[in-house]
Amino acid sequence: MPYKILTFLAFILQLQAATAQYKTELYVALDGSGDFTSIQEAIDNAKAFPYERITIHIKNGVYREKVKVHAWNPMITLVGESREKTVITWDDYFDKIARGRNSTFHTWTLLVQGNDFRAENLTVENTAGPVGQALALSVEADRCVFINCAFKGRQDTVYTAQEGGRQYFKNCYIEGTTDFIFGEATVVFEDCEIRALTNSFVTAASTPKGTAYGYVFLHCRLTASDGAQKVYLGRPWRAHARTVYLYCELGAHILPKGWDNWSSAGNEKTAFYAEYQSTGPGAAPDQRVAWSHQLTKKEAKRYTLERIFRGWQP
Repeated sequence: MPYKILTFLAFILQLQAATAQYKTELYVALDGSGDFTSIQEAIDNAKAFPYERITIHIKNGVYREKVKVHAWNPMITLVGESREKTVITWDDYFDKIARGRNSTFHTWTLLVQGNDFRAENLTVENTAGPVGQALALSVEADRCVFINCAFKGRQDTVYTAQEGGRQYFKNCYIEGTTDFIFGEATVVFEDCEIRALTNSFVTAASTPKGTAYGYVFLHCRLTASDGAQKVYLGRPWRAHARTVYLYCELGAHILPKGWDNWSSAGNEKTAFYAEYQSTGPGAAPDQRVAWSHQLTKKEAKRYTLERIFRGWQP
């Protein structure tokens, strides 16, 4: 047998042996019927840098814990039994953490640092209430997918971190008050409900200069509680923020001007805020601030997942 074939067969056998040394299906249940009773325990017992995806199945229950998916835990999937009854909850907030001016970024309930993460059918919440910055989800990784999940909080509910990171939310529910979707990653929200709880700002993108796409909302519904009647689509956390809504249904709580410059006229020259075929009582293309954009049909065609995500198909 030729040497190259022998070498290839040896490699395959080594790969199979390595794969066989760890479980790819783990089970979490509060009643003890699974492999673990906490989600973090399951993650901590998952193989570092696995050769194939590891799926952690989570039974219905309220899991009161801060959950961290480490950078050495790529290709982790969390699958809840149901979105409404599989709940990860915690209540950290800025003043409670008290770690200086960047305390916000330590308040997460779920922190994702492992690439190629995936979550389905679960709720992540921060129950601190109206006490300032309090993250439910923080994503510091690339190629992350969230399907049929709910993210509940108030200020700073979802932080989409990592410059150059790509993240995809499909059929998700996100609620909050001030800047409750914020960060520097390239993110698509498709068929999601985005619910404002008070008069404030939906997004605060911090898109890096030179990045083609920031936040893209496709076929989303923007709704509001009774306490939210004057809400902006977004404001720029950093000067080159990019946020675009396409084919979205906007409730009456969205202000006619649409966008805010975060008290800096200079941001009007650098930020890119746009819409295409918005519908609903909050759609007011003729009344938007002059420095925002209404895309043409040709421009709107550029907003495909393949193009936005630079070839990655979630």
